[in-house]
Amino acid sequence: MLVDATLINLSVYLTLLLRFEGNIPVEYVQHFLSLIPLFTIVTIAFMFGLKLYDRIWQYASLGEMLAILRAVTYSMAVIVLVIYLFEIPGLPRSVYIIAWMMMNAFIGASRISWRLLRGALNGRDHAPKKNVLIVGAGDAGALLVREIQSNPQLHLNPVGIIDDDRSKRKLLLSDVPVRGDRNKIPALVKDLEVEEIIIAMPSASGQTIREILDIARTTGARIKILPGIYSGLKSSALAQLRDVNMEDLLRREPVATDLNEIASYITNRTIMVTGAGGSIGSELCRQICCIGATRLILIDNCENNLFDIEQELYQYPGCQVEILPVLLSVTNRARLERAFQKYNPQVVFHAAAHKHVPMMERHPIEAYYNNVIGTKNTAELCDAYGVQTFILVSTDKAVNPTSVMGATKRLAELTIKDINRSSKTRFAAVRFGNVLGSRGSVVPTFIKQIEKGGPVTVTHPDMQRYFMTIPEAVQLIIQAGAIAKGSEIFVLDMGEPVKISDLACDLIRLAGREPGQDIQIEYTGIRPGEKLYEELFTDREDMTATKHQRIFISQKDIDEKYINVGKTLQNFAKSGMHSKTEIIQLIATLLPEYQVPEGIELPQEKKSLEVV
Repeated sequence: MLVDATLINLSVYLTLLLRFEGNIPVEYVQHFLSLIPLFTIVTIAFMFGLKLYDRIWQYASLGEMLAILRAVTYSMAVIVLVIYLFEIPGLPRSVYIIAWMMMNAFIGASRISWRLLRGALNGRDHAPKKNVLIVGAGDAGALLVREIQSNPQLHLNPVGIIDDDRSKRKLLLSDVPVRGDRNKIPALVKDLEVEEIIIAMPSASGQTIREILDIARTTGARIKILPGIYSGLKSSALAQLRDVNMEDLLRREPVATDLNEIASYITNRTIMVTGAGGSIGSELCRQICCIGATRLILIDNCENNLFDIEQELYQYPGCQVEILPVLLSVTNRARLERAFQKYNPQVVFHAAAHKHVPMMERHPIEAYYNNVIGTKNTAELCDAYGVQTFILVSTDKAVNPTSVMGATKRLAELTIKDINRSSKTRFAAVRFGNVLGSRGSVVPTFIKQIEKGGPVTVTHPDMQRYFMTIPEAVQLIIQAGAIAKGSEIFVLDMGEPVKISDLACDLIRLAGREPGQDIQIEYTGIRPGEKLYEELFTDREDMTATKHQRIFISQKDIDEKYINVGKTLQNFAKSGMHSKTEIIQLIATLLPEYQVPEGIELPQEKKSLEVV
């Protein structure tokens, strides 16, 4: 502060010397001396007000310089106003203008000198630096360059930036040159002795990342990436750098959500998520916390999963939601009803389900009770307790099902459509394909096999699946809930299907190895219940676009033969315990499109769907 007071008054005195060419009249010397308290107090007061004394000047940048400019400008305006209003003997008008410029220069220089001194001291570190090439001259790339330059202890040296935008060629970004487009990467790595390539394009598509990765792999340099837009670019880009993974290769344009629409049914409400500890359920909880619900009821039958998501949400940044974990199974209707009575949820996301196809082929009874009866219990309680919106998380395997899992999810869809016919609750289902990174799914399985040295097992060379990242899928699920009116089956735009064999090859290459050479791929044959190709809707369903470009609606009304599915299930449950064969026979009776496994015989005459 003492330095600032000296610089403020030195600026005015030097201005007087310049104005009068070194020969200041005595009267102006007296005026200057009488104005010293005014110049000092007003200017320092504004510097306090704009928190210039609360900043770390070793990291001074444009923001700090603008704060100095504002403080000096406001203070000089007030000083001139006071002098003229109170008719205080003042100085020539030109002095105020020149003094304003000098104050900015002197105070700014005093601050920036801290940063220059820090840079000079850091420059004494003679440890060898790793040359890095940054791909992307946008906001993320600029942030990354500045962080690297501000952290010399990392021993990174940005030697160039790659960008396909021709208008940026040969320009400098924080003194780092933009050296060309992606095709220049191999030559630049060789010429500049680059050891690491960093892809700083968080909003780029998966196809773009794949193309850049294919080029970068040929160089032998290590490759890092900033996460995609769904992970959110935090203040520290360096902290988020990681190896490239499958999510990067499957990126799509960010989902444009209607925040007002979502807030209208989530904000300040009590939300229940079943299967809250699962892959989809836990992400639903994270995003709901960000939207601003009042209470979030976590339903799960696995204590470890429930504990993990509860602890994570307690530590979630800025989360003001009351977290209420409840350990129970949705198949236990009495316990579930007590949760409805106690917490009175207004919106329910039903993500609880058994999802593993081969496992459910061996355990159809569990699949039936969890996926069908669990859904029926939850939906009927939503109707009974006046829940506003119920969203069922479904799957593309429910379309023309060949597996028990797919068939039970289709029955779950039909169950909520049946209940919706006479309910004030808005019931809807959201159908989509595989998500990356879910527990027990193909990607984690492949990664474990690669870590062990292979082989990577694929069921069939032509096996294809739709894939989506978990955050994107959940974002669309929540958006679908906002536009649901009741009885819809929403189908998410999954993009193009991906060959599982191609997925395996990509993962092997991401691990720095070559498929067929370092890691072998073995084809094991299609397992029970699996299909070569999944479908998102049947030939009988009419798909209609919604106002959201990635959400479609199956417009086909519920068939007459399905109308009493709820009554059929109820009668079946009353008849006591059931065998595996009886469960599959029931599914086949309710779903003529279901392909019954070999060895299961259906009754010669199918019983009425209304009474079983």
